[in-house]
Amino acid sequence: MTALEIAVTSVDGARAARTGGATRVELCSALEVGGITPSQGLVEAVLDEVGGSEADDGWQGVHVLVRPRPGGFSYSLEERDLLRREVDMILEAGADGIVIGALTPHGEPDVELVRQLAEEAAAYEATVTFHRAVDLSADPIAAVRALAGVVDRVLTSGGAPTAAAGASTIAAMVAVEGPDILAGGGVGVGSIETLTALGVEGVHLSAKRRVTTASRLALGDADDGGHWQTDPAVVAAAAAALGLSRG
Repeated sequence: MTALEIAVTSVDGARAARTGGATRVELCSALEVGGITPSQGLVEAVLDEVGGSEADDGWQGVHVLVRPRPGGFSYSLEERDLLRREVDMILEAGADGIVIGALTPHGEPDVELVRQLAEEAAAYEATVTFHRAVDLSADPIAAVRALAGVVDRVLTSGGAPTAAAGASTIAAMVAVEGPDILAGGGVGVGSIETLTALGVEGVHLSAKRRVTTASRLALGDADDGGHWQTDPAVVAAAAAALGLSRG
């Protein structure tokens, strides 16, 4: 059965995802910039609320994005150290998986760094997803080959702005003998059937809606007084499209 992964940024969002029938969540902060590592407090609170994969109802638990900053995926020595520290924090908290990604300056997967982080995850029996950094790589299909035996799955839009637009590349990635392929990027309920037909392990949705409150003062360039929330109706519709439910 095709998995449903929902990207969430809050305890409420994680609860809505699990209640609505999602298979697992990817927890992050700042979806406005593509997501960054959430705080330790948020990781712990979400795990307390929705639990890990020890449940017997098909729930695969909380998978946490580890990304120290927005803007590219080639990291300095200091940022590489930060990635390791954040991975350790997340795994110690009890996360079921980590979501990571790094590229060399030439646009290839930084397999050395990814392998180091994956080995740390393996010690905790946590799974590893290589995130959409793959879509900025020089050759996404070759990247999947390079990641074989290193990560469990690759989240991708097939190098296109949306997964639906990158469907042909996603199909080619599925055909590679390597990690499972998780289709994500602009996925709506209407595109789920097309994507599942490609043979992907799962589909990834943000299932979000923008909530804006009146504010007389912007505290940053991107501050419009609003934030993203998980929309329970979208989660439920996506779960229904995949034949998933959780009572």
